[in-house]
Amino acid sequence: MKKVLVLGLGKVGTLVGVLLSKQFEVTGVDQQTPHYDFELPFKTLQADVTSATFLNNFLPQHDAVISALPYFLNKNIALAAHKAGMHYFDLTEDVETTNFIRNLAATAKGVMAPQCGLAPGFIGIVGADLAKRFTKLRDIELRVGALPRYPNGLLAYSFTWSPAGVINEYLNDAEVIHNGVRKFVPSLDGIEYINIEGQELEAFTTSGGLGTMCETYEGKLDTLNYKTIRYPGHGRLMRFLMYELILKEDKKLLENILSQAKPPVAEDVVYVYAVVEGWQKDKLFREEFYNAFHPIEIEGNKWRAISWTTAASIAAVVEMVQAGELPQQGFIKQEDIPLEGLLKTPSGQLYAQNMK
Repeated sequence: MKKVLVLGLGKVGTLVGVLLSKQFEVTGVDQQTPHYDFELPFKTLQADVTSATFLNNFLPQHDAVISALPYFLNKNIALAAHKAGMHYFDLTEDVETTNFIRNLAATAKGVMAPQCGLAPGFIGIVGADLAKRFTKLRDIELRVGALPRYPNGLLAYSFTWSPAGVINEYLNDAEVIHNGVRKFVPSLDGIEYINIEGQELEAFTTSGGLGTMCETYEGKLDTLNYKTIRYPGHGRLMRFLMYELILKEDKKLLENILSQAKPPVAEDVVYVYAVVEGWQKDKLFREEFYNAFHPIEIEGNKWRAISWTTAASIAAVVEMVQAGELPQQGFIKQEDIPLEGLLKTPSGQLYAQNMK
């Protein structure tokens, strides 16, 4: 793997290109020319990433493609990557898209690795790492929140990543294991209150955060769930918008409203919290992982917490495939990726250096 193509040059895609350009020949593609106040260390190209002709002609010139585009564009990219026999990586939280890619992986010549972001992605790697410490499992509960550090307004939120992705994970049902049974439950339900270092927060069920973990742990525990962390009251207001005002029927309108009302902020925080309970030999025990990640400087430029945590996760997986530490063909589950190995990669060290 020498030539890597990054599709989508928003904050995350651009940083993925920056991180990987130290080891690979990177080309970044977007429908719009990226505008940054610093020079990018990789080639960029303006092109229509939704064009099947472009994908089928341009992708085969590379060894791997990374999609940092909205989830609804990934099926066609995965198809083109599969046809070209190249490695494929993405950040999707969408279950249907992941299942589509998994079917392709059965006959893939390269790796098909969706869900390589923060949640799904890094949180599943952390949860699986904790689970390995137990001889018998009872519960795995995973929580992640990407939030403005200084919230305002009743919604107390800022769209520092794809509004379409946020709406999608709020709308679709979430897969869980409850009372030992694998099932689907509505998103925006199961509200619980959390206190992190004196900060009152809430968490509620959203779709996609577990990736393939319900399949992996089915029959092995009583409870497995993922919830998104928000400031108190956020879930109730989103339910009002989506279900009482029926904006779930017009996702594009809802996306536009939220994007205009709650633009990105520079100062954000990412909370990552995982709890696993079970038996270590004959003793019931509880293991926890918690970190709050803040904006950091990379190569002389400041990056939001959500941008660097997401970019570092997918870039680290690419680096592990390149190093032969992960399979070279077929579907990769996030929970099969060793946390220790990920933290040792050049990109994974960003996590290691900012962990308590």
